[in-house]
Amino acid sequence: MRHFGHVAPEVRQRLFHREPCDFTADSPARLLAAALGATLYSPATRPRLAEDIVKQTGRGVVSMVLCLEDSIGDADVLAGEENLVRQFAELAERISDADLPLLFIRVRRPDQIPDLVRRIGPAVRLLSGFVLPKFTQERGMPFLEALAVAEAAAGRRLFAMPVLESPELLYRESRVETLEGIFRAVDKHRERVLALRLGVTDFCSSYGLRRAPDMTAYDVQVVASVIADVVNMLGRADGTGFTVTGPVWEYFRVQERMFKPQLRRSPFLEGQAEELREALIEHSMDGLLREITLDQANGLLGKTCIHPSHVLPVHALSVVSHEEFSDAQDILRPELLGGGVLRSAYTNKMNEVKPHRAWAERTLLRAEAFGVANEDIGFVELLAAGNAG
Repeated sequence: MRHFGHVAPEVRQRLFHREPCDFTADSPARLLAAALGATLYSPATRPRLAEDIVKQTGRGVVSMVLCLEDSIGDADVLAGEENLVRQFAELAERISDADLPLLFIRVRRPDQIPDLVRRIGPAVRLLSGFVLPKFTQERGMPFLEALAVAEAAAGRRLFAMPVLESPELLYRESRVETLEGIFRAVDKHRERVLALRLGVTDFCSSYGLRRAPDMTAYDVQVVASVIADVVNMLGRADGTGFTVTGPVWEYFRVQERMFKPQLRRSPFLEGQAEELREALIEHSMDGLLREITLDQANGLLGKTCIHPSHVLPVHALSVVSHEEFSDAQDILRPELLGGGVLRSAYTNKMNEVKPHRAWAERTLLRAEAFGVANEDIGFVELLAAGNAG
């Protein structure tokens, strides 16, 4: 699979200076963590789940979570498990591994992990891992130990994606101790932890809050403070950190028309059906786009998504610009290992080699996963082409 792989090759050539790389579920963990992109959640009870997965793959989705936790009722858990077993068997029959996104199951209890691996049987080759809810050291260690047992039984690598969403993490008096415990747990199982996910909806619920569609998670100060501390203690660039993904965006449609003029002018829309044009305009995404931009500015990569319309905006904004790529390459030139300062090739900034090195390394990893845009290509062109694909 690859990002923008659903877009025609000739269109990709116009979009990209360097195209996104190909990757599989067996690719190095560092690349997969960077390539998760918009991780689309779906209730495990959906009767046509296998068909939905195939359809979303054709629309550019590269990672999905099949949820047995908050997205379904308590009484539906057993039915959800049975449905997952059936749907994985159907997927294994109808499609090859290489044509599927990275698939994860969000469980409620540790014992579900080895049980589901056993029941899914040979089709477990399609599974990339599990999402672990309300993760703390005390609650999370049994999940990680169960995953180790399941991995041995399956005979294949299975990743964990813990969700950081517990009240202990939110409350100021217990936050640092909770974060220290989470670090000890995930560090012990570092080879299995693909990324850490933020459960901002649960954070808001502890205070009876819900952000409006014109507000980002960073506008809710009690939530913003948690994100900052999670990145501070768990997202460091010194080799001890983990990939931390952005919080979910709850809204499907908003009424702002911020991008209407740009979309009407986009050359990628010329000659296409009016329905596509209007769909792009109606899916105006001011709040979502601002939050994705703030995610990236605060050290987060990728995003939890609960609606397919959110996927392409996340991916389009994850593509590395030609200017970013140029700066990163300059900073990492071998002859500059000793440090120094140089003017950017775009002559609009100074690049300091030592302070900007970690940023440059992360930028080139993102460039590998999402590609590098051509000089004249921006978000609107990437979004329009992705929708047309």
